[in-house]
Amino acid sequence: MVYMDGLNNDQAHNDPSLDALVRASRVFIAVVAKSVADIEDLVTAPQWRILILIATRGPQTHRAVAADLRVHPSNATRTVNKLQTAGLVRREEDPHDRRFLRLQLTDEGQSLVNRVMSNRRRALNDVVSRMGAGDRLALEKAMLAFAEAAGESTSEATGAALGLG
Repeated sequence: MVYMDGLNNDQAHNDPSLDALVRASRVFIAVVAKSVADIEDLVTAPQWRILILIATRGPQTHRAVAADLRVHPSNATRTVNKLQTAGLVRREEDPHDRRFLRLQLTDEGQSLVNRVMSNRRRALNDVVSRMGAGDRLALEKAMLAFAEAAGESTSEATGAALGLG
């Protein structure tokens, strides 16, 4: 395999920046796993993905949810039905085109997302607070660059939806 920067597989395995990222990813995965473990009796992983999709991007159509999850629309509809039954999402007519329904978080759905993200932020803060100021600044810059390179939104709406400020 050849990577985007021209490294082959052997060179990539000897790349200190990738080694550091893989090492840090174990911490991120542990924090994420713990935060969703607290709600696994309430929602499944696909249901959680839908809640986060709506929280970060605003109201969504069934078609948009299916496309984002890369599943057949009927699978997305069944998953949304379960979220609606649980009182976490609601369907509303699209004000711009009444042929479509938009999915929105209920207050309970938003509260669940806020709770999980707050717990996740607290766990990450426990680690980051043990770093020096210079290292925290370098981490912030590196994580912003990483997220941007991955196509992750940095909009204020996304941050607000996830309790980021």
